[in-house]
Amino acid sequence: MSSVITVRGIDPGDKSWLKREAREIGVSMEEFVRRLIREQRERAERRTRPSEVFERFFGPEHGVDLPPPARYGYRPVVFAGEDEA
Repeated sequence: MSSVITVRGIDPGDKSWLKREAREIGVSMEEFVRRLIREQRERAERRTRPSEVFERFFGPEHGVDLPPPARYGYRPVVFAGEDEA
């Protein structure tokens, strides 16, 4: 499976840097960009999510029962003295 992406408007200084870095390690600019993207994706996937940190310090093994993950939707605000619709 081959995907194509075209990036227009790259700063000339950035393009020179890409060309120089790719030449230094002996790969094409395309391969160098592929490697940069792959490295960034892998780094992002390894990043610890805030919920994981919270679980580590306040989880069941520390005596805290955390509620299960949930998605919260829109709930209208009801002020005191108003009837709920």
